[in-house]
Amino acid sequence: MPIEVALPFPVPTRVADGVLAVCCALTTTPFAVSGLIYGYFRWQPPLWFWLPTAILVGVAAWFRRRHQWWFAVIALAGWVALSGIFAVVLAQYTVAERTRSWRLTAVGTFVTLVVVGVPIWRLGGFDASLPQCVAVCVAPALLGLYVGTRRELIAEMRERVEQAEQDRDLRVQQARSDERAQIARDMHDVVTHRVSLMVLHATALEATRGRDVTTVAARIGTIGRAALDELRSLVSVLRADSAVPLTPQPGLADLADLVDQTRALGVPVVLDVNSGVPAPALVQQAVYRVVQEALTNVRKYAGDAVTQVRVRRETDLIRLVVLNEAGTEIERQGGLPGGGHGLLGIAERIRLLGGELTAGPTSGGGFLVEAVVPVAGESER
Repeated sequence: MPIEVALPFPVPTRVADGVLAVCCALTTTPFAVSGLIYGYFRWQPPLWFWLPTAILVGVAAWFRRRHQWWFAVIALAGWVALSGIFAVVLAQYTVAERTRSWRLTAVGTFVTLVVVGVPIWRLGGFDASLPQCVAVCVAPALLGLYVGTRRELIAEMRERVEQAEQDRDLRVQQARSDERAQIARDMHDVVTHRVSLMVLHATALEATRGRDVTTVAARIGTIGRAALDELRSLVSVLRADSAVPLTPQPGLADLADLVDQTRALGVPVVLDVNSGVPAPALVQQAVYRVVQEALTNVRKYAGDAVTQVRVRRETDLIRLVVLNEAGTEIERQGGLPGGGHGLLGIAERIRLLGGELTAGPTSGGGFLVEAVVPVAGESER
C-alpha cells in the first residue's frame, strides 16, 4: 500500500530550494572563487576542509526558510573561510524576506557589511568596496523586504476577502433563517384564522338545521380558497428560496375586510383606524397579524363579546389596541381549542420590529391586546 508524505512546501518551491542549495555549495569551493582574491586568508584550503564547509553551507541553504538566522551565520562563515559570496547574497535576501522587520534587517545588514567589506576594502579601497558591498549586502536585503512585505499584504488581503465572504454567507443564512421564521409565523396566523372561520361557519350551518345552507357553504368555500391562496404563496417562497412573497401581504388597508369577516360570525367589532402617513410594509403586516390573532382569540374564548379595534399613527410609532368585553359563559365554554402559541408569535413579531406587545385580562372580565410599533427611521414603502 503506497504511503503518502505531506510536504511542508509545494514541489516547485522545494525544487527551487534544492537548486539554490547546490549553487551555494558549489560557490563555496576554491574552484568557484579563489580565496586569494577577497578572502580573509590567502591560502589554498585542503579537501578535508572545504568539502565539509561547502556541504554545511548547502544544507543551511536548504533549511533557510525555517532557520534563516543560522543560514546567515553559516553563510558569513563560508565567506570568511572560502569567499562564498553567493550564499551571503541569498542569506541577506532570506533574512529580510522572512523576518519583514526593518530593525532586524538593518542590524543583520550592518554586521554583514562589516564582515564582507573588510577584505574588499583592504584589497581595493573604498571605491572598490562600496559598490560591491551595496550589491552583496544592501540590495538583496531591500529586495527581500519588498517581497516579504508584499506577500504579507497579499495574504492579509486574501484573508480579509475570505472573512468578508464568510460574513456575507452568515448574513445570508441568518436572513434566510429569519425569513423562514417569518413565513412560519404567517402560516400559523393564516391557518388559525381561516380554519377557525371555517369551523365556526360549519357550527353555524349545523345550528341552522338546513336553513341558509347555500349561503353558509359559499362562505366556507370562499374562506377555504383564501386560505389555500395564502398558504400557496408562502410555500412558493420556500420552494423558490426567495425572500420576496409572490403576492402582496395584508396591511392596514385590509383591516376592514378582516373585521367584516368577524362581524359575519356575529361578533360586534368597532374599527377605528387613523394611520395618517403610510407606514412601512413590514409594520403594516405586523399590525394586521396582531389584529387577526386578537379577533381569532375573541371568537374562540369570548364569542359575541363587543370588541374595539383602534389603530393610531403617532409621531414616530403606531399604537394598536384590541379590547373585548366579557363574553357569555356559554360561548366561553364552547370556544375553539388553541395551541397557546398565537400571542407568543405576534409578540415576537412585534419585538423584531423594535416594538412592544402587552396582553392580559381586564378587570371587567374582558381581554386587552396593545401593541406599540416604532416607525421612525423606517423607509416608507
